[in-house]
Amino acid sequence: MANKYRHNKIKQEHTIIEDILPFLEDIAISALIKSIIPGRINRRKGSGVPAYLQLKYNTRSGIKLIAKNSSSLQEIFVVTDYPDKTMEFLKKLDYVK
Repeated sequence: MANKYRHNKIKQEHTIIEDILPFLEDIAISALIKSIIPGRINRRKGSGVPAYLQLKYNTRSGIKLIAKNSSSLQEIFVVTDYPDKTMEFLKKLDYVK
């Protein structure tokens, strides 16, 4: 029963905030990306903005993103061997800021 919490390259052991999963499924298609691991969810004041991903910084294993919707934000860790190439790929997407 290996990887029972994984769907494609996305670990889904815990909750993923609303409207973000389609974005993660879209970026998981890239061969540059090994794995996507959603992290901690925090509440924020409702702002009414549509959901999007924000690039933060490189980590030892890849890249940290912040997923935001109108009421929450969530850390997203992208595991990759090529963080710079992956950052360039993500910057080309409409929903990544």
